[in-house]
Amino acid sequence: MIRLLTLELRKKLKAPLGLLIRGSFKQTSMKIAKLVNEKKPRKLIAVGDRVSSNLIKNRIALDIAVIDSKVMRRPISPLIFEADNIFHASNPAGTLTEEAWAAVERAVKSPGRSKVIIEGEEDLLTLVAVLSAPNGSIVVYGQPKQGVVVLDVNEEMKRKVREIIERMEKKPKNALMLL
Repeated sequence: MIRLLTLELRKKLKAPLGLLIRGSFKQTSMKIAKLVNEKKPRKLIAVGDRVSSNLIKNRIALDIAVIDSKVMRRPISPLIFEADNIFHASNPAGTLTEEAWAAVERAVKSPGRSKVIIEGEEDLLTLVAVLSAPNGSIVVYGQPKQGVVVLDVNEEMKRKVREIIERMEKKPKNALMLL
């Protein structure tokens, strides 16, 4: 089963799901470093190449980076991230595939640092990261042209994410070939 983003949900997801931190890459990274220092999350997960890269450059220790080697859908150089585990999956734009979902879950459950490399688009995997991460974790993702969004993983955030996923259109796996 794959899940497809509907037009209605696409509009809804343009708004940040959590705390939006505005500012330059340096400023947002400093604010995230402060939050991480205060909250000491069980896992720190970054979804997106730019946000992952900025956290790494600013010496913020990520547990998991979910990347697709693209920024704003334009190819970029692969992210240099020393990982103990590397997972690969396919996830076309606007979808959540079982394969990508499983890769994020494996990364969260694996000891050490993990990198999830997506062929396609990683944006919606923020939702999977929230559901897979233990409560007390932090998931961060970029909000295009606005800043970085910080999500505290707790039961309320998981409920919110489950509602979004439930509203996605469900298709059989072989529907990917028709997209």
